Amino acid sequence: MPVYNVSIKPSAQKDLAKVPAEDRQRIREAIEALRSTPRPHGCEKLTNVDAWRIRIGRYRVVYEIFDADVLVVVFKIGPRRDIYR
Repeated sequence: MPVYNVSIKPSAQKDLAKVPAEDRQRIREAIEALRSTPRPHGCEKLTNVDAWRIRIGRYRVVYEIFDADVLVVVFKIGPRRDIYR
């Protein structure tokens, strides 16, 4: 299985900076794990958008997978109540 490159958009970097430090490390580890498994157990394909999401506690990471380019692009990180707006 190929190892995917993971890119985090600047807007998602800003979102991550707003997360409390204790949760930030868990989110970084989950994003890093997307390199080997871009569709981990528990991920969900979002409806009406070509994107996926994973749960890390009360936070969500929303990302796109480009299989042809072996690339994962994280574009949104935040608490559940704000992430889908």
